[in-house]
Amino acid sequence: MINFACFAILRPKQWTKNLIIFFPPFLNGALFSSACISVYGMVSLFSFCCVSSALYIFNDLSDLERDLLHPVKRLRPLTSGAISKRMAASIAILSGLLGFVLAFLAVRPLIPYLLLYCAVTIVYTKWLKNIPVVDLFCISCGFLIRLQAGGAIFKIDISEWLFLSVFFLSLFLSSGKRLSELGLLGSDAAGHRTSLYGYSGGTLDALLQITAATVLVTYTMYTLAHPQLVYTVPLCTFGLFRYILRVKGGNSGDPTESLFKDLPLLCVSILWVLLVAWSIYL
Repeated sequence: MINFACFAILRPKQWTKNLIIFFPPFLNGALFSSACISVYGMVSLFSFCCVSSALYIFNDLSDLERDLLHPVKRLRPLTSGAISKRMAASIAILSGLLGFVLAFLAVRPLIPYLLLYCAVTIVYTKWLKNIPVVDLFCISCGFLIRLQAGGAIFKIDISEWLFLSVFFLSLFLSSGKRLSELGLLGSDAAGHRTSLYGYSGGTLDALLQITAATVLVTYTMYTLAHPQLVYTVPLCTFGLFRYILRVKGGNSGDPTESLFKDLPLLCVSILWVLLVAWSIYL
């Protein structure tokens, strides 16, 4: 049981976010290059997963008292008592060290991005997550760091429109997550997350709509520079609408949970990947 808890505290479901490092080569037609499919590419992904898991545990340790009162987070390994604070800290240190050691040995260009990701996440966890709007931009920075890391380690230039698409998409997802938290926690919301003091349902709903529209504009502009991808715009539109419907319906706005628990959203995501691959690689 404790072995499962040790694995669960790493939050393996969240590792899917680290696949963003493969976005630049995937969209550039270089996903099957030697750099991506070799140990170099796999170690890059694994290193980011290890470091991000260490930071998730750091966040759990920092928010332990509040998470004990949360209807969902209280079931996590640390808050449920399945793992002690000392063991959690040890796992975090080992996971983080493993990520950096692997990067040092095999993918040194990744190290500055791992350090930047750690710095942003630690500052966010300790201070900035309590400031409305600033918290959304910090989360977005995490996605952008992954994107830029992918461009750097695979030596691919990041299109301005792709950069903006990922930026606004991450703001869109963050706004949706905050809106769902506000709905789930109700009057107790601010007690669980301080930044929710500064948000109202109307404000978050407006941010959700604005960022959704901006994602569509920036992604459409990106596809116009890559005409073979223009047919993926309807899929992007459906995905945005489906996520909004999910959040407004009272479901979780967590991007990973939404992807794996909402069948239409999962299907359209897979279809988007297949259509992009067919457009670029065939």
